[in-house]
Amino acid sequence: MPRDSYWSATRAPRYSLLFVLPLLLAYETLAFALTHDAYAGVRNGADVLLKSVFVWLGGRNGLLWFGGLLIGAGAILVVRDFRRSGGVTPRYFLGMAAESVGYALAFGSVTGLLTSALLRVAPLAAGIGGAFDLPTQFMISLGAGIYEELLFRVILVSGLAAVARRVLKLGPLPGGILATVVGALIFSAFHYIGAFGDPLELGSFTFRTIAGVIFSGLYLSRGFGITAWTHALYDVFLTLG
Repeated sequence: MPRDSYWSATRAPRYSLLFVLPLLLAYETLAFALTHDAYAGVRNGADVLLKSVFVWLGGRNGLLWFGGLLIGAGAILVVRDFRRSGGVTPRYFLGMAAESVGYALAFGSVTGLLTSALLRVAPLAAGIGGAFDLPTQFMISLGAGIYEELLFRVILVSGLAAVARRVLKLGPLPGGILATVVGALIFSAFHYIGAFGDPLELGSFTFRTIAGVIFSGLYLSRGFGITAWTHALYDVFLTLG
């Protein structure tokens, strides 16, 4: 195959969504094991926010609606992609895994250096607070990869870009930049909301805003699967470090 086929193919649903499926299963299994409940207990905040809408609409049955919508939509995209493009090359998943690990290892340093240069302070890092035990922090880290990327990149940034194009009549580039910056600010602010939110500080807020911009760039260039795993692995490495 041509060398560039890996870079284009691995952004497609048949690779991206299949690659992220083990991350989703690992998070949901660990969350249920720790809480013994499909909804209650400590979970990733983006997970709680997304599911709360469905619970508000349909009570506990709303969780079934959410799961059915999430898996069903993903399955439709994967099946359509298989029909259009054919099968998969298994070794590509190894490449995607290597990319995700590499990006996750570099992510904190790059974001910290950019934050340091902007604020003229020592390099910073931002992650999960120490209020939870290690298994809970690990579970929240996995959930960040799935649900924060789904909420803030797939839904929010894509939605803002559509509004910028259709309502504000901006071109693709300025509309994308506006959506990315606004989405990154909302992504950062999200970490300071609620009972488990962090204390609001300029350094960590800036770090997370820059992180949101980088994740958006990674999502646009490498797809949802690699972005989700990169986010999850970065948080896991930060937790274990």
